[in-house]
Amino acid sequence: MSDSPQYTEGLNDPQKQAVLHTEGPLMVLAGAGSGKTRVITHRIVHLIHQGTAPHNILAMTFTNKSASEMRERAIALTQKYMPSDRAVIDSHPVVTTFHALGVRLLREFHEEMGLRRHFTIYDRSDSQKAVKQGIEQAGYNPKEFEPRKILSMISRAKGDAITRLAFSDAAGSFTEEVVAQVWEKYEDTLHAEQALDFDDLLAKTLRLLEDNVTVREKLQDRYKYIHVDEYQDTNRVQFRIAELLAGDSHNICVVGDIDQNIYSWRGADIKNVLQFEKHFPNSTTILLEENYRSTQTIIAASNDIIKKNKNRVEKNVYTNNQEGEKITLYAGMTGYDEAEYIALTAKALVTEGAEPADIAVLYRTNFQSRALEEAFLNFEVPYQLLGTKFFERREVKDVLSYLRLALNPGSNADLTRVINTPARGIGKVTMLKVIAGERDKLNAGAQAKVKLFDNIMMDIAAAAKEKNLSETIKFIMKRSGIEDLFIEEGTEEAMERIENLRELVTLASRFDTVDPEEAVEMLLETAALQSDQDEIKNKEEQNAVRLMTIHAAKGLEFPYVFVTGLEQGLFPHDRVDDGKTDTEEERRLFYVALTRAEKKIFLTYAHMRTIFGQQKVNLPSEFLNDISTEHVEQAEPGGMDGGQSSGYETTVYLD
Repeated sequence: MSDSPQYTEGLNDPQKQAVLHTEGPLMVLAGAGSGKTRVITHRIVHLIHQGTAPHNILAMTFTNKSASEMRERAIALTQKYMPSDRAVIDSHPVVTTFHALGVRLLREFHEEMGLRRHFTIYDRSDSQKAVKQGIEQAGYNPKEFEPRKILSMISRAKGDAITRLAFSDAAGSFTEEVVAQVWEKYEDTLHAEQALDFDDLLAKTLRLLEDNVTVREKLQDRYKYIHVDEYQDTNRVQFRIAELLAGDSHNICVVGDIDQNIYSWRGADIKNVLQFEKHFPNSTTILLEENYRSTQTIIAASNDIIKKNKNRVEKNVYTNNQEGEKITLYAGMTGYDEAEYIALTAKALVTEGAEPADIAVLYRTNFQSRALEEAFLNFEVPYQLLGTKFFERREVKDVLSYLRLALNPGSNADLTRVINTPARGIGKVTMLKVIAGERDKLNAGAQAKVKLFDNIMMDIAAAAKEKNLSETIKFIMKRSGIEDLFIEEGTEEAMERIENLRELVTLASRFDTVDPEEAVEMLLETAALQSDQDEIKNKEEQNAVRLMTIHAAKGLEFPYVFVTGLEQGLFPHDRVDDGKTDTEEERRLFYVALTRAEKKIFLTYAHMRTIFGQQKVNLPSEFLNDISTEHVEQAEPGGMDGGQSSGYETTVYLD
């Protein structure tokens, strides 16, 4: 359209429709790489150009980084297209995270909520301590009811907009009754200290909007146009906050991609997208289907994957980019073969001119990073692990500390780390007396608790001298209580910690043929040296291959992407505790992984992988069979060059 505003130049037709549609509810379903942030920022510019004051525009997203980037882009665009507009100079649109908005509103209306203006915000550690205290106040033992698990249940309920009283009334099990009692004590602590936890920043904001008509109407008048980014990631509370702020005008624009809903375990509710039209009648839905990021081959493969899902809004992403290279599939005999192939291929890409930072290696679960780190170190490929390095993960350090302490009872650093891990009711004063050799000064109760710990350490020391190393690690996991703690906790994080410990068992099995005590020394040396090397690498190398989970990669893009561990049970992933799989969410996760790539994808799996010290024969992931063979070429073992395969799902390639 020749008479279109200048700031819409360069937008495709659906993007332009979304930008110019300002009145009433609008849902923009944006495929990966389709420019959704561009739509929000240009829409903000259009609203200001139409006469809306910048401070009357609200945009909410999930991370500080996203909010900062969106805010800067919106301000730069308004200054570019309206440089002399007084309103632009005097105020800015409110672009923020949900939690930051909560803090802002609760400070502003603190009196209505019975809060001090400068209330304290509890972090996760503060909350866990307060919950532990609540467990004790309710008459229970923190060793029987793990504070982290109870806090997780409280957090999930708050995210689902369930109040403490409602949770208590609906409690259907003994555990839920305990949670309800502890929640009450926890709330008493928060109230006494004029503190809110992270979930309260949203839950209390919702209560403010629901209970106070004056405040609600004031905010509806202030924020005349509401935008929600990454709408598929909203939970019940976030949805309700947005709905109430939109008021009767329903001037709300949500942007998201149901195919990238991968956070249900955090409370993200896919129904917020599927039922948008129910909540906001007479709404308009616009599909952004043109991808500007990836090649035609990558888009075709990702469409092959996601179209199998039932719970989605039908859309077909396309691109006008070049066809691009085929997807390379590599089947290693073992997990180590797979890791070596990835490291060597990444090294070859760098030799051919790619920057190391152009390459990402993605995996489903954290434990997979250990073999990859080792391969990248061995082949001297600069890498950076996004997240905690394997040997720096808390549960891995805990088990290694038990191992060191068993063979070196004089290691006070290790004693301090594990004497109360898991919680055994051994306090700081007791621990200091133990370290000082003053056990005779302990009261009978404290002596009994220390004696139980001593028995654990004697059993571990005996195992370390007699059993092979992998069996010793398994024994530590069980005898210390660490494994049972995580199983009882049952959260996604706890299950991942168990998988990390099982990977430690797998590593330990390498040394099972060596004398047990020598094997312990070799494992501890491996851990210490690899950690030191990692630290050196991360400090020296900023331009490095990125290793990360797929969840961590969401929102990022790279020219070259490896997706690893494509085996049944690993990806799609079976939960450690119950073996169940949410195939639709796993498929969305694979879709997210594929659409991170701009130029080239490498898919890898291993015919055999050692898990928990046992070699397991794997079936290739069912996802591989969903990609049309015309988009795939088989990699030759030991090299990057491959030829097209017409039956890769059953082909075995040996080194």
